Amino acid sequence: MVANRGSTPLMELSALRDKYQNRGLDLAEVATSPLDQFATWYAEIQGSGLHEPNTVVLATADSRGRPSTRHVLVKQVDAHGFSFFTNYTSAKAQDLTANPWASIVFTWSELARQVIVNGPVERIDEAASDAYYASRPRTSQLGAWASHQSQPLNSRAELEDRYEDYAELHALNDVPRPAHWGGFRVGIETIEFWQGRPNRMHDRIRYRSRGTSWSVERLNP
Repeated sequence: MVANRGSTPLMELSALRDKYQNRGLDLAEVATSPLDQFATWYAEIQGSGLHEPNTVVLATADSRGRPSTRHVLVKQVDAHGFSFFTNYTSAKAQDLTANPWASIVFTWSELARQVIVNGPVERIDEAASDAYYASRPRTSQLGAWASHQSQPLNSRAELEDRYEDYAELHALNDVPRPAHWGGFRVGIETIEFWQGRPNRMHDRIRYRSRGTSWSVERLNP
């Protein structure tokens, strides 16, 4: 299908502005560990009523350096980084295999906050992928088999037929994890906590990994 490209702007967005009246973020008050600081902020955003606060924008680049972005759900956070799960043949997985580095952004507009993580990427071990896959609803497990993620699809019916085929195949047994499905972990080289403030004088605190410790600095907005 080929779409027509018009030259007339459909929307003018320059007048959309917010005054960012939330409280500030002081360098002297943040936690020594960025994961402790993240835990504090995450607890606060959970109380805001935001739907799926574990949603991030994941930015990757292919072997030619061409970037791509999409939303994914972070499912695990530990001392090693932030993990999500996907099809290993998907476009993002191909990017991460060719160029194992990524950036993720949590955008919590309700509290005028962002958390930005940059770091190296690796696959998590198979046992951890198995454990998370086993916790998923059966319908989601079947979907992992049915979807040839990022590949062209002739029709919705084709996808639904594959789903029904796998549902029938595994009707009497547990649905095993496909070999092409599992987790990636985004490690932490830097993690920035951004707090919106009035007059665009935002607070930005960045942690940088120093091996077994962290350096912490304030950035200009």
